[in-house]
Amino acid sequence: MRIPAHSVCTAIRDDIVAGVHAPGSRLTEELLARRYGVSRVPVREALRTLEAEGFVVTRRHAGACVAEPTEQEAGDLLEMRMLLEPLGAARAAQRRTEAHLKVLRGLVRLGQERARRGSSDDLRSLGGWFHETLAQASGSPALTSMLTQLRHKIAWMYAVDAPASPVESWTEHGAIVDAVARGDGERARAVTALHAERATGAHRLRFGTGREPAGRVRNSQHPVNTASLRH
Repeated sequence: MRIPAHSVCTAIRDDIVAGVHAPGSRLTEELLARRYGVSRVPVREALRTLEAEGFVVTRRHAGACVAEPTEQEAGDLLEMRMLLEPLGAARAAQRRTEAHLKVLRGLVRLGQERARRGSSDDLRSLGGWFHETLAQASGSPALTSMLTQLRHKIAWMYAVDAPASPVESWTEHGAIVDAVARGDGERARAVTALHAERATGAHRLRFGTGREPAGRVRNSQHPVNTASLRH
């Protein structure tokens, strides 16, 4: 496989998230350079970036290795997302552009249509695009970058069950967009917080500190009143 040198970091990160490079495995520059069809220089730079992001660690006598996050570290990521996503939605209500709204509304329409038809294959990717666009609408590059990194790490550490009611989940997405479109920051924050909390319960750790799957993540299980979200 040959990729542009500037995309090496993305390619290695994607492979870590997909499990191609398992937690704890060594990442040798020579083998990575051969895999991605580049020289060792961009590989070395990519590994430094991924170490700063927390995907890679450098070990004595072993060199660069895929990180092995603890259950506490994984749990912290979900908690951080539950704090930052509502903040991003509140900022988006004040700073979004018409272009952002157009994309968000289009994604909600597609998501609701697919959910009603029972076509769940692409709902996850639509949800990812929705939350990425919502973060961009916050008008804060730093916040957008942090949320992007969180999504990558959470996708690496957790398997996510499909929502019990996809239609209800996309109703929540629609309520978020409605609040953002009205410029109601507090409403956008509150609805996004409820949505994030519900989504957290569907996450299961792929691996734990004891080398065994750690199981489903617990949350406070507050009911989400989706009927009120429509107003």
